[in-house]
Amino acid sequence: MRPLLFPMTLLMALAPTIKGIQTLTPKGVNPFFKKHQQPFFRLLCLLLGAIWGAGAHSQGFPSGLTPPEPNRINDSSTYPIKPIRIIHGYASGSSMDLNTRAVAQKLSDVLGQPCIVDIHPGATGVIAAEMVMKSAPDGYTLLAAPGSALTATPYLQKVNFNPTKDFTAISPIGDFAFLWAAHPLLPARNARELILLAHKKSMGLSYGSNGVGSAYHIAGALFASMAHIKLLHVPYRGGGSTAIADLVSGRVDMMWNNPAFLIPPIQQGKLKALGVTGHHRMTNLPLIPTIAESGLPGYEMDGWQGLLGPAHLPKGIVYRLHMALAQSFASTELKTLWSARGMEFIALSPELFSARIARDFTTYGQLIKQVSNNID
Repeated sequence: MRPLLFPMTLLMALAPTIKGIQTLTPKGVNPFFKKHQQPFFRLLCLLLGAIWGAGAHSQGFPSGLTPPEPNRINDSSTYPIKPIRIIHGYASGSSMDLNTRAVAQKLSDVLGQPCIVDIHPGATGVIAAEMVMKSAPDGYTLLAAPGSALTATPYLQKVNFNPTKDFTAISPIGDFAFLWAAHPLLPARNARELILLAHKKSMGLSYGSNGVGSAYHIAGALFASMAHIKLLHVPYRGGGSTAIADLVSGRVDMMWNNPAFLIPPIQQGKLKALGVTGHHRMTNLPLIPTIAESGLPGYEMDGWQGLLGPAHLPKGIVYRLHMALAQSFASTELKTLWSARGMEFIALSPELFSARIARDFTTYGQLIKQVSNNID
């Protein structure tokens, strides 16, 4: 409307002068125009002003008279036009860090913009989750997180988010069973032998995890509850190199964790594998039995890691990211890496992924109630 103001005002100001011009015909003054010339010229002024204003608007107008251009940053058709920050809440070298960096590198290639991994460890991923929850829903701040950070931790720590309402689900990036490993000198080779050993230890055996409320914390608590033994939980801030160093040195006896994190030290002989938490053996570690088959029937746990954004992320951006992830995991390089890490990419639509988060939130609530006597 503002571009129309100047030409319309000018023409209206000139209307009295224009009014004095007689509209002539070969026979003299046209009676129709003589009678209607004032309203006619006012209408003409408005029409000319509108045409002039429209032209000025389409071709640009001096600063201060034109409305701002549409915000291209929020336009999903041009997304992304700047680097994307992917935040996670775990230590450098942790499974979450290793996997996020691998995905970010591929996403950068597919999207044509850098995807920068930003680490904010602490509170079992809660700090990172709350940072993303508070960020603008423009697709430039995303969360990489394990399922337990959203669906288990809220039952055991004070958090300021609702996992089913405060985030936009984009896609899982990996599904996996947990690997259970121990110090090489621990005199047990599987679940059966470990349970017998734990019954002899009056102080109980210790296990490390990524923090209170992590899936690996719950895995140990579930094992202790089902086996009727005592296990001492030792949480580490974000997991990572400190947790591995303490396990290798024997400061803690064992650990449940992501295969990507534990396979390398097992292959190097620094740790030994006791079992797998899933319902079948891992293809790249076929000699390692499941916990259920090696001494604790009915025991089973698995996990996932995924990519999310803040609530109200535009659907166009959600599906752009979802398709970019699918394209990334179509690469032989990422498939090979995930297989070596004991992980699998299972494609779920954003809607199905959101439903999975809600279902897991309920399941973990029931599980934590079941093992409450073994949660410390």
